[in-house]
Amino acid sequence: MSTNGTQPGGQPVEAFLAAVEPARRRDEGLRLDALFRRVTGFRPVMWGPSMVGYGRYDYRYESGREGSFLATGFSPRKAKLSVYIMPGYADFGDILSRLGKHSLGKSCLYINKLDDVDEDVLAELIEAGLADLARRWTVHPE
Repeated sequence: MSTNGTQPGGQPVEAFLAAVEPARRRDEGLRLDALFRRVTGFRPVMWGPSMVGYGRYDYRYESGREGSFLATGFSPRKAKLSVYIMPGYADFGDILSRLGKHSLGKSCLYINKLDDVDEDVLAELIEAGLADLARRWTVHPE
């Protein structure tokens, strides 16, 4: 049986965000934290060394792979902000068309600068992603 290697950690989110470099990315991380807290109502938890997660879900696939993972979250990486809209099942094309400058991965949205996107539309996307996830898996607030 295979499980997810990325697990919640004990590092305080505030300490992680305070140490993010460069300063512009740190400020964006703090803005995203406030946005995610407001939209989700969840307290953030560090997942691995650099992912800030809000809520979690437990999964078990037909393949036997099972585990827990963050329901939504972000990472203020040096090159780009990574926003996790899990698990990437739904087509959010309508929302994404109004978001602003971004690129996509399988379950990840990449943003060069937070000022490149409409934060109200990003909030709508986070909410839609959580609702889609909750249709498949139970989302827990921790």
